Parts: sequence; C-alpha cells; structure tokens
Amino acid sequence: MHGSAQRYRDHNMRVTVAFFLFGTMSAATLTGDLSAYRKFQFGSDLQAVAKQAGTSTAHATVIHRRPALIEELEWRPQPLGWSSKTEPVQQVVFSFYNGELFRIVATYDRYETEGLTSGDIIEAISATYGMAVKPTVQDKVSKEFSGDKEEILAQWQDPLYRFDLVRFSYGTSFKLIGVMKKLEGPAQAANLEATRLDDQEAPQRDAARAASEEQAAGAKLEKARLANKPKFRP
Repeated sequence: MHGSAQRYRDHNMRVTVAFFLFGTMSAATLTGDLSAYRKFQFGSDLQAVAKQAGTSTAHATVIHRRPALIEELEWRPQPLGWSSKTEPVQQVVFSFYNGELFRIVATYDRYETEGLTSGDIIEAISATYGMAVKPTVQDKVSKEFSGDKEEILAQWQDPLYRFDLVRFSYGTSFKLIGVMKKLEGPAQAANLEATRLDDQEAPQRDAARAASEEQAAGAKLEKARLANKPKFRP
C-alpha cells in the first residue's frame, strides 16, 4: 500500500515537472527574434546600415554632438514610380548613439494601411515578433523626442529589445518603434543634456551670430564704397 502511494506521488511529480517544462518551452516560442527590424540589426554602425538601405552616410543628420553623438539616417523603402511591389512602410528613421544603432522608427503609409484595424496590424507584426503584450496604464502614452503624445497599442519585448506599435494622436496612422534597451536611457539623457546646453549657451551664440552678421554687412558696404567712390561725380 505504501509502495502504491509512493508510485502515485512519483507519477504526479513527473506530470507536474513535464507540464512545467512544456509550459516554459511554449512560452519561449511565443517570442520572436527582436534583435533586428527586417535586415537591420540593432548595434550596427552607421556605415553598415547605410549600405543595407542603399544610401550614403553623407545623408545622415547629426542631432547632437555632445554629451554624446546622436545621428539619424532616413530611409524610404517605397520604390519610386509605378511598382507591382506593395510596401506599407513610408519612412524608416534609424537613430545612432555614438555610432551604434539603438532605435528604429518605421512609419506606415496611411493609404497602404487604410481600413486595417489595430488588431490586423498587431496580428501581422506578431507573426514576426511573437505574442504581443498589452501595455500597462503608465505605458499607454508615449512622448517622442518632438514632444508629441502618441498611444502605444501593443508591445513586444525581451530583456534586450522592445518594439512598440504606436498610433498617432492626431490621426489613424501607425508606426513601429524598436529600441535597444541598454542604450535607450543613455540616449534620452544625452538629448536632455544637449538641449540644456543649447539653451544655456543660446544668448552667447545669438550674440556671436549678430556680430558676424554685422561684420558681414559692414564688409559688403565697404566693398561697395571702394567700387563707387572713384567713379562718383557730384
């Protein structure tokens, strides 16, 4: 009797362990590879991303040089002219922190997504990145670098990366924002500090610009004077 009870407990234990392992494995399969957007890998440098996008690093824009170098590169994947290829993404902006890709913002063309519901788009993205997670109450509204408020509809994340599906507050357009978590905070802090430094130095910078413009205007007048004086007759 005692042996039967022990075998029963052992059987239950094996079932419990098997259920736990199965559940863990199933959960793991619900998350896709979040380390890239299409062929663009987080952590890549500007040159590699520009080459993949078919553009030049010369088209990159420097947002700030201090306290860290923040650069952006824009890519428009939609083909020029008529094409049989459907491309719902209108624009992609790659952001680099000290030369490392940490943020990708893909903005969808509102005409190519016309009629699609939030659920339709979430379903399509989930096919690549796994099961979507509903954002918490405090995460439902995102504030971009521009200060515009946007609604986060769904999230996909792991310990290293996160993707947010965002809807513009002023319309029905959508965009997908991917970030490398370890650089997200430092980049935001760098942008805030750069803005503070710009504001602090604004009076000195404005004064220098005014002095330069005054000097240029004076030089222009002097050039005209030297040209007109010899030929002037009263």
